Amino acid sequence: MEENQVLGVGSRVNHPIHGDGVILEVDVAAYKVCFIQYGIKHVGKEYKSWDVIEAIPFSESVTFNEAEKSLMKILENWSDVSQKIDLGDKWTNGMMILKPNDPSLKDKEIPIETFFHKIVMVRDRLRVMEQRINSSKKLTDEDKVNLQQYITRIYGSLTTFNVLFKYKDDHFVGERSS
Repeated sequence: MEENQVLGVGSRVNHPIHGDGVILEVDVAAYKVCFIQYGIKHVGKEYKSWDVIEAIPFSESVTFNEAEKSLMKILENWSDVSQKIDLGDKWTNGMMILKPNDPSLKDKEIPIETFFHKIVMVRDRLRVMEQRINSSKKLTDEDKVNLQQYITRIYGSLTTFNVLFKYKDDHFVGERSS
């Protein structure tokens, strides 16, 4: 960060005590920062001991739309909060039945919505893991690439469940053949 640079709303920082955060507001003397683990804190503009992960240029005015986009980006990249994903219409109120080969054993019935929710949670947690790998300062680029390849293979293993998703944009995508 340049000596007198003022960070703008949406800038991502890593504080030595509070960890990862995003600047929500800039006032005369301080930044209002939302830290993932510690919530909202005020940090003086003269503070220089944090690492700037992504600097957004300072602007005198920020529209509500810009602030909303920044917040959505923060939530997508750093949280465990999942977006609403729609189950395909043909599966609504459906039941998944697991039938053992042994006739003396009972079938197991699971509502498809419950199963689908668990699949979506797995996908969301994989995305968070990807973000954490990509933003890690301790991993080498080679380590990041190797881990990313494993995650891609995991996505590929999950493509069987794409039949449950309503929209193709929500599908799992693994390695594509050349």
